[in-house]
Amino acid sequence: MGWDDYFAEDAGGIEAETRGKSRTLTVGWAVKWDGKGGSIWAPPKAFSRSDPPARSGKSIQVCPAAVDFDRRHFVVPCPVDLELAFVRNAQGELTLTDRGGEKSAMRPQGRANLFQIQPPNEWRHPERPIIQFTAPYVFVADEPCFVVQTPPYLHWFAEQRPGLQMGGRFPIHIWPRPLAWAFEWYDLSKPLKLKRGDPWFYVHFETENPSARVRLVEQEMTGELEQYLDSIMDVSNYVNQTYGLFAQAQRERPAKLLKPKG
Repeated sequence: MGWDDYFAEDAGGIEAETRGKSRTLTVGWAVKWDGKGGSIWAPPKAFSRSDPPARSGKSIQVCPAAVDFDRRHFVVPCPVDLELAFVRNAQGELTLTDRGGEKSAMRPQGRANLFQIQPPNEWRHPERPIIQFTAPYVFVADEPCFVVQTPPYLHWFAEQRPGLQMGGRFPIHIWPRPLAWAFEWYDLSKPLKLKRGDPWFYVHFETENPSARVRLVEQEMTGELEQYLDSIMDVSNYVNQTYGLFAQAQRERPAKLLKPKG
């Protein structure tokens, strides 16, 4: 069997289906944002390309491996226009500034609500500050599923960011906590420019059936989900190694949390 035939016949999906694993898994998304201005958080959207039509049957646009890889990604858009930069004072201490000044689209209170600089003792390197943005997207599933958060590496940016977005992975059927956007700043001489609507980060999902298609739907913020989220949010303020709490959380989890809106 050729490589193309393998994908065409979805051999992995057939094998998984014989073991009772679904070919489609529904994941709900919601925004848990206690502040005002919740409309800044746009829905995640399926990744798509705007390339011209393929001129050859061997073009990358029709490669089954590339097409399958692309369509598993969902794009979360950036919520704000913001340009940040680090400056050093006379004592050599770093200060984060909004380069927009009085013309900035954000007020100081908005910036305070949106992000914070992590304490230096929590940085991975003493010369690489880490800033963490609120990204209050919650993903939830009733079947085993991990969310994977990554930088927007399928998009090309004319101006590269001056550091690295930090990724993450966790089980949303057990631990559907809100995401965060953490950025490790490597080149302190360059600003971090964020533009509303640009790709901010991606999510994709790992399921028991590696060939399963994920159907992403807007989730209703039910009382059961609110209560469960309250039980797991911010536990890292009190304990280390939060993965050790998964077993207890799973025992306390309601049988059903997924409820699509409408």
